[in-house]
Amino acid sequence: MSATTTVSPLHKREPLAVGFVLLHRFTLLPFAAFLDCLRLAADEGDRSRQVRCHWTFMASAGHEVLSSCGAAISPCLPFQDPGAFDYIVVVGGVQDDHDRMDTRAHAYLRQAEEAGVPLVGLCTGVFALIQAGLMKERRCCVSWYHHRDMIQRFPTIQPVADRLFIDDGNRLTCAGGAAAADLAAYLIERHLGKAWAMKSLNIMLLDEARAGTHPQPQPVVFGKIEDRVVRRAIAVLEQHLGEAIAMDALSERVGTSRRNLERRFREILGVGPQKFARDLRLRYGLWLLHYTGKSITEIGERCGFADTAHFSRHFRSAFGATPSEMRKRASEPGSDRVDPFFLHIDGRPTL
Repeated sequence: MSATTTVSPLHKREPLAVGFVLLHRFTLLPFAAFLDCLRLAADEGDRSRQVRCHWTFMASAGHEVLSSCGAAISPCLPFQDPGAFDYIVVVGGVQDDHDRMDTRAHAYLRQAEEAGVPLVGLCTGVFALIQAGLMKERRCCVSWYHHRDMIQRFPTIQPVADRLFIDDGNRLTCAGGAAAADLAAYLIERHLGKAWAMKSLNIMLLDEARAGTHPQPQPVVFGKIEDRVVRRAIAVLEQHLGEAIAMDALSERVGTSRRNLERRFREILGVGPQKFARDLRLRYGLWLLHYTGKSITEIGERCGFADTAHFSRHFRSAFGATPSEMRKRASEPGSDRVDPFFLHIDGRPTL
């Protein structure tokens, strides 16, 4: 076929249909980022007609839904036939009320799964997929901010928090925030072609779509680190505070050799990755001592140490006091609270 007669994806493919399941106090940014990417790909210019993309807002009671910031989406329909959609996207709410469960929404998500419709969890929407029993033996992407909450609430789930989104076939999970636009662009490119995905991103003032494997921005622990390999390694270590990761496994995870990883850590941070990882786990232990009522034995286990004696020995070496002494000091009136994940000394992990 000549270049002048090539049929564009627009003429070959059906419109992309997406159903949104909005949970109580859903997070607005990931919803808006995903939706606007669809809206801008749906029509010429910025006219917002649902031509190439269709979307439907749904809620359990079929009425307006309040977002986490107080803005409401209205109107919302009752749950529709899931077979009418290419994807069903569930947008989760804030996690301050763990006991609140939308059982109607969970039942609808299971109905969609039985109908073979791919399910997308945006931000904390993945929590709803887990509660509905739809993430067994599935990879699961979650924001670094919610990582610890997830492993505490769902210990059998293995969340990934060092990338933007994961496409696991008919389950797609996204860390949320601006990454929702990247996931939407990914799906638009799949169904309509790259030109329509880029059109949306350009109007949204985004240069290009980031791949799902693109690392999440992580909380700065020891100041700004420019080296991408070291920064990615720290991101992995931050998400595995409960275990001692073998250096060979860590170097493989970040795509370099163990020797190169150790060299970069020493050049940039002044310590090797193994000591850095242990110091980071000790900081986690310090945080747990200050902010939880867990026993020292439990804290040692949570921080990946083989036994209490091992934990206490390294803790005293790092902080100049045993865990018991530190806890007693923290409980004294007027004692300063600490947030060890945001402490830094000249950009180096000196404890």
